[in-house]
Amino acid sequence: MLASGIFDFLDSLTGWLDDISSNPWFYGVVFIIALLDSVVPVVPSESTVIIGGIAAGQGELWVVLVIVMGALGAFFGDSIAYYLGGRFGPAITRLVGRRKGDGDEKMTKAAEQIDKRGGLLLITARFIPGGRTLMTLSCGATARPYRSWFVPWDALAATLWATYAAIIGYFFGEIFKDNHSQAFWLAFGTALAITGLIELVRWSRHRNTATS
Repeated sequence: MLASGIFDFLDSLTGWLDDISSNPWFYGVVFIIALLDSVVPVVPSESTVIIGGIAAGQGELWVVLVIVMGALGAFFGDSIAYYLGGRFGPAITRLVGRRKGDGDEKMTKAAEQIDKRGGLLLITARFIPGGRTLMTLSCGATARPYRSWFVPWDALAATLWATYAAIIGYFFGEIFKDNHSQAFWLAFGTALAITGLIELVRWSRHRNTATS
């Protein structure tokens, strides 16, 4: 029942976004929803950027500005999540642990994965709904360097994310203008494919290094 209510709400929200997408202030909506989705991962940021791309394809908005506002919203939202991770690190550690000490072990493993995979992990996480929030919280909770590491990698991740979502709407708007759920699943499938490709390249490089 709860899941059905959430889906109905998201469907209504997506319909409302579609109705207002021709307005110039829709750029601000793109920014706000992209920001909120980084902290509350049930807000449909992909769909919003895709809708902005569709409107741009119809000459109602500028696709470059849709990308810029989506990327900025995502970046600032990720920065908020990073701050929350650093501010409430102990609470997050307790939350992810099912038993005493388990949370510390999981956070240690998270830090090891971040160190091992570097910024690519931050990029792939941005393409996975919910994963981006967990990743940015973990970066803050494990005290990854903000200015020298988090800012450049997250800026790249947010820009790539906003670009691919807007471009999908811009070039395939006629296909998806009456069915945004199809656009979302295409975006999600593209995200998984990108993630898989990056992981395959990383695994191949690691294997070659280990055998050389």
